[in-house]
Amino acid sequence: MTPITVIKRSLQGAELGRYTGTLTRRDGNTIHLEAPFNGEDVEFMGVTIKRGDPFIETYYTDRWYNIFEIHDRENNALKGWYCNIGKPAVMEADNVLSYVDLALDLWVAVDGAQTILDEEEFAALNLDPATRDRALSALEELQANFAR
Repeated sequence: MTPITVIKRSLQGAELGRYTGTLTRRDGNTIHLEAPFNGEDVEFMGVTIKRGDPFIETYYTDRWYNIFEIHDRENNALKGWYCNIGKPAVMEADNVLSYVDLALDLWVAVDGAQTILDEEEFAALNLDPATRDRALSALEELQANFAR
């Protein structure tokens, strides 16, 4: 298993955060990683996300989002999906993946309930119309996929 550094970038390209995951599979435009949650335990949308909870992360080099499937560290129970709207992932090097975060997020609970997050932050970004439209289309695509 290959370690991969994930870098979250701002619209201007500044680094907002980084962590290391493990490459589990790469299929064409799709990159699959597993990374343990490395933050402090936090209550979020009715679930507790704990240090060490496995995140099964899927990045796309041709889609404007990524998806984190969150499991419990103790019993592997599914907690939900956290989806980031952002520009397509880029492999900056063999072991470095980055994406530009566009603030807008989607939480999907285990029961299928969907919550759009950070709409004000997204609205405040200085996006050109084409980028804004791509981001909103990506959100609609995610919502439709999870509705199925």
